[in-house]
Amino acid sequence: MMDDLDRRLLEILIKDSRTSLKELAREVGLSSPSVSERLRRLEERGVIRAFTIEIDPEALGYPLQAIVRIRPLPGKLHIVQKLIEEIPEFGECDKVTGDDCFVARLFVRSIGELDRLLDRIADKAETSTAIIKAQPIRRRPPPLDMPDM
Repeated sequence: MMDDLDRRLLEILIKDSRTSLKELAREVGLSSPSVSERLRRLEERGVIRAFTIEIDPEALGYPLQAIVRIRPLPGKLHIVQKLIEEIPEFGECDKVTGDDCFVARLFVRSIGELDRLLDRIADKAETSTAIIKAQPIRRRPPPLDMPDM
């Protein structure tokens, strides 16, 4: 079960996953050991999967991002998935229903680099690519204001 205190802890951590136990405890009105125990339970139940950071790809030299829809050729699904997993410029990938099997995000330095990366799977899959112009909504969690789980 998740109560209002758990939700509040999650809200704080979503804004800054580096918030200290002491600060979390102060903000929700509990002791640090109580907060630590709540976080441990949230992790054990899989509500919290990781404490992470957000990196700006452009600051690392990747000014372009592309969304690539990938449809493996017959019998090539596992080969294509393995290739996607091995190419580090694929920042994320979802296996989806519908005409395409995968929808992936690629971080690239240039259109030429994008072409070279897609050429690595071109003989095993059909692709459709869109360059990302802006990201009005950054990755965010689902709403926390739900009834008790």
